[in-house]
Amino acid sequence: MSAANRRQPPDETALIRRARDGDERAFTELVNRYEGQVYNFAFKVCRDREKADETLQDTFITVYRKLKQFDGRSAFGTWLYRVVVNHCKMKHRRRKLDTLMESLDEPPVRHDHHDDEREREPMSPIEDTPAEILLTRELQGVLDTAIQKLPVDYRTVFVLRDVEGLSTRETAGIVKITEEAVKSRLRRARAFLRQEIAPYMGWAKT
Repeated sequence: MSAANRRQPPDETALIRRARDGDERAFTELVNRYEGQVYNFAFKVCRDREKADETLQDTFITVYRKLKQFDGRSAFGTWLYRVVVNHCKMKHRRRKLDTLMESLDEPPVRHDHHDDEREREPMSPIEDTPAEILLTRELQGVLDTAIQKLPVDYRTVFVLRDVEGLSTRETAGIVKITEEAVKSRLRRARAFLRQEIAPYMGWAKT
């Protein structure tokens, strides 16, 4: 279960309160607890170690400055996801990578009204779980390259939903879009990735 799906244990609640009150040791403990999770998520979204390192630093600078704004209504991990997403988006805009959107700006993939109902049901390999297709180093490299081609907005939704395992509602709250927009971006991301890895999986392109 991800940190975003857990309630803060009592000791963490106290730790956050102490850090919010200016206890440097408590803040350091929070960093130690979450830096691995933050870095891993940042890397999955940014697809670049240097950017992930920068995002890790920027995230905890933001947390240090804005911890008093954390009200405890969501899990601390969910709040961290939101901070990471915001930093990744800012880096994306600064580097002017908007041209990546072109690959997914074609008309939406055809789907019927049952698609939303099937969201959590078994689908083709790319849609089951990431583990289903990460069977070899070669294929993992192919998938990583394909994910890197996704526009950051689509990539973020894909990582939150299919890699981190968050719900549509949680993802919508983190990215600050509607649940319908999450579903739409996820469908497009999955369709794009399926097309990208089709030759390596022996699938026919649609």
